[in-house]
Amino acid sequence: MAIDYSRTLRGAIAGALAAGVWAAQMPLDKRAFKSDFDDVALLGKGLTRTDAWPAAGWALHLQNGALFGAAYANLAPRMPLPSWARGPVAASAENLLTWPLTVLSDRLHPARKELPELFANPRAFAQSAWRHLLFGVLLGEIERRLNEQEPVAPPPSPVATASTNGHGTLAYAIPAS
Repeated sequence: MAIDYSRTLRGAIAGALAAGVWAAQMPLDKRAFKSDFDDVALLGKGLTRTDAWPAAGWALHLQNGALFGAAYANLAPRMPLPSWARGPVAASAENLLTWPLTVLSDRLHPARKELPELFANPRAFAQSAWRHLLFGVLLGEIERRLNEQEPVAPPPSPVATASTNGHGTLAYAIPAS
């Protein structure tokens, strides 16, 4: 399977944009779900314990979105789903497959005492499901638009070899030497 680097780059851009929207809307979903689960804090405080954790968290979150988007751009055309369903299905599947790893975060994260427990927290899981669905919808649509194939022009019509009288064209009847 050959990698199309232009397609991959556009997928990475789509993923970073979708991850940016995800992170920007988190204060709203934290209120809606009544849960303090924050992906930027989880990532940033895992990298640094200084006041730079928000910037580090945003950077890692955008990077993760870009990496997912790059992979998605190459795999989506092969998914046997309608184009509108590919992003949400891919992101939701990733969430379901990786959620069990939150048990490690709850036990090993350097800032675990400052973060809510995730693994057995139904509100945090619902938040994560919402965030992945939002990300998937945005990723799928942005990537589809960025990687939209140009319509293929129909091949030029062959030169007419028949005249309107049905007897052909004399130029084709005379062999070239």
